[in-house]
Amino acid sequence: MSRQRVAIVGTGQTYHKSHRPDVNGQELINEAVQAALADADLTIGDIDAIVIGNMDHFEGINYVDCWSVDGSGGFMKPVIKLTTGGTTGSTLAIGGYHLVASGLFDRVLVIGWEKNSESDTTGAITTAFDPVWDRLVFAGAISGLAAEAQAYMARYGATDRDGARVSVRDRRHACSNPYTQLRREVTIDEVLASPMLADPIHLLDVCPRTDGACAVIMAGEHVAERISARPDWIWATANRHTYTCLGDANFGRLDSMAAASREIYRKAGIREPVKEIGVIEMYQPYSFAGIMWIEDLGLAEHGGGAELVWSGATDMGGEIPINPSGGVIACNPIGATGLIRCAEAALQVMGRAGDRQVPDVDLALSTGFGGCFWTDILLHGRRKPDF
Repeated sequence: MSRQRVAIVGTGQTYHKSHRPDVNGQELINEAVQAALADADLTIGDIDAIVIGNMDHFEGINYVDCWSVDGSGGFMKPVIKLTTGGTTGSTLAIGGYHLVASGLFDRVLVIGWEKNSESDTTGAITTAFDPVWDRLVFAGAISGLAAEAQAYMARYGATDRDGARVSVRDRRHACSNPYTQLRREVTIDEVLASPMLADPIHLLDVCPRTDGACAVIMAGEHVAERISARPDWIWATANRHTYTCLGDANFGRLDSMAAASREIYRKAGIREPVKEIGVIEMYQPYSFAGIMWIEDLGLAEHGGGAELVWSGATDMGGEIPINPSGGVIACNPIGATGLIRCAEAALQVMGRAGDRQVPDVDLALSTGFGGCFWTDILLHGRRKPDF
């Protein structure tokens, strides 16, 4: 086996909704698969292997790699299942990348999916944590995120209006994305007037529950350019699955994001990410993350994230647009969410993002968040990397 450079040559998504009673899991998966194959002008026979995953304890059905074969097209093919909590989608992308980069396969189909309408999401998240140290005080995702936001606000003086500004941005961006679940603009006052879930998080600060699936096709360099005239080259990947107990986390900063971004910038020789990266698709499940985590990405000094957001730099038309797709606040089929970030970054690099296209994107960043404050990152480029 020889190491080879890897590109995304096709992407596919479902039209994401809060409830898809018209399809079962296999059928939902197949919608994304067929869209990705059509996008790359390939058939399932051209695919060498499949990587698939979801938050299987949500739906309560194990072995998605086995039972979904009729939907994934994995009959008589190597099928690998990956699941790492909220980072599942981005972990799938990184896994698919390494399977191709290793030279083991030339064309890998990567699939993430979730039917949140058929699950008890909060119950599943709660019982995933340590029953003695974490479970009694971190009931589901929102309370843990609220603790993070409170720690940041106490440390740097941010306000709930700062968080609301991020929600306003992403929900406005979502209106240009035909695939996403929520497409309605909101005002800062509407965000602050929405029900309080866990101080300081209001209903309009946080992501929805979504039914949906996403698929991307990754190809090795000697076939990628025959499949796509303008592939999305994966320049580098990095991840930090650092903590195992929530009590270990450094609330107010996402240490895993800081470490993973430093690694990926070092690999690609990036010194000024705001100037060198054209667009970021960030796994941002609630608004305050859009202030805190951009600091850990190195876009602003600690305590300066809100100022960058208020300046308009992260809006469409700004210096470094974040979440042109509307991001996670507008759509969250959890097992697919990180992979959607990857697919959306690929579309930006390929110049095929439609009404949400950022002009002349040379480099794009996609991230995944989940588990115990873990981070995955992929760097996407228009040019083939020379390293």
